[in-house]
Amino acid sequence: MKIGFFTDTYFPQVSGVATSIRTLKEELEKAGHEVFIFTATEKNIKVDEDPTIVRLPSVPFIAFTDRRMVYSGLNTAYQIVKEHHLDIIHTHTEFVMGTFGYMIARELGIPIVHTYHTHYEDYVHYIAKGRLIKPSMVKYFVKDYLRNYDAVICPSRIVQNILDGYQVMIQKRIIPTGIELNQYLRPDLTKEDVMRLRADLGIKESDTMLLSLSRISYEKNIQAVLKALPQVLKETPDLTLVVVGDGPYLPDLKDQVRDLGIEDSVRFTGMVEQSQTALYYKAADFFISASTSETQGLTYTESLASGTPVIAHGNPYLDDLIDQPMFGCLYYDEEQLAETIIKAITTTPQMSQMQLDDKLYSISAEQFGKSVYELYLDLIISKDYKVERSSFFRDSKRKYTHITVMRQTMSAPSRVVKGTAKTSVRMLKTPKRLVDSLRDFFD
Repeated sequence: MKIGFFTDTYFPQVSGVATSIRTLKEELEKAGHEVFIFTATEKNIKVDEDPTIVRLPSVPFIAFTDRRMVYSGLNTAYQIVKEHHLDIIHTHTEFVMGTFGYMIARELGIPIVHTYHTHYEDYVHYIAKGRLIKPSMVKYFVKDYLRNYDAVICPSRIVQNILDGYQVMIQKRIIPTGIELNQYLRPDLTKEDVMRLRADLGIKESDTMLLSLSRISYEKNIQAVLKALPQVLKETPDLTLVVVGDGPYLPDLKDQVRDLGIEDSVRFTGMVEQSQTALYYKAADFFISASTSETQGLTYTESLASGTPVIAHGNPYLDDLIDQPMFGCLYYDEEQLAETIIKAITTTPQMSQMQLDDKLYSISAEQFGKSVYELYLDLIISKDYKVERSSFFRDSKRKYTHITVMRQTMSAPSRVVKGTAKTSVRMLKTPKRLVDSLRDFFD
């Protein structure tokens, strides 16, 4: 099978979406499929070393300067999709690249599926400080965007609930994003490696280490964890919070730490190499997140794969994931956070290897790839059936309508000429329907 991914976000940008896309690409390729990624250029990357990654001209996005927005390249993408006879298009964004993917799929008559990665109601404040787009407007945009798709992948039950609430009527399938387990199982990392990292961070073996690992932005709600720490430290003074990552909200967090007087109990490491994240997970006693904006959150599964339990704000996705005490503790009101941290430290049991193995398979990249492929196959079969059924009824009607046949025969020469001319134009430039659609999109 030949598949095209359309996304505004891909490596070297660091995000859960980029990680999810790369994981799916690698799993599908392992199974013998061919995957093309259509995405934005980066500051220092115009052409990727991997020929299956197609980068289209882009500029920094106004609201997120570390993100990019494609402004050209529809024809390039169209010609590549057509030349390689892609079987299905899978979009991962609701913006320019998603629109490109949708128009190309509809022009070429191939199935199209979308993954709804981001709960935008938590992010509209970045655009004109929330004055341009209100959270209540998001549902209308999403419903309109998805109305003619063949299916949408929901990475969790919480996403399905959101789209149901938006009255999105197309087929929905819950497929959690899997992770490459070997990146986090890491039997090569020894206890000595773990102790060395803890020592470098100034954390004793007997101390409790909480790990926050994410992009440092307001919606990640790390500020709630910091706010809870003074109360936690009264009960468990030998505790350190390690904050891994970088982002626009980092200066605010450092100011908060100083104002709370907890400098001795918090470490900011900045960004760490992807290859080192497993070591940080293994060095921690708990992974902690107070974010309420996650539709899934790969860091939760990465932590479990590393053998580290989770403390987090509960939601339908986490209710399914953290379904036993040995996997962590959830809370549902921010006022309960300090109490939940203390409870987790004092009551969380050791993980059972058998139950952990079952959990790991359910969150594996292998299972992820298989589930998405099954959806692709269902959509392609369904599309082929609809085309064959349509052709059957059309041909049957022509068979018994002599006047129609005569008219078609008499008009054949002019239709052939017009058809040839249109085909020639399409070989030279983007189809007019695509151009008109793009013009309407930006008007």
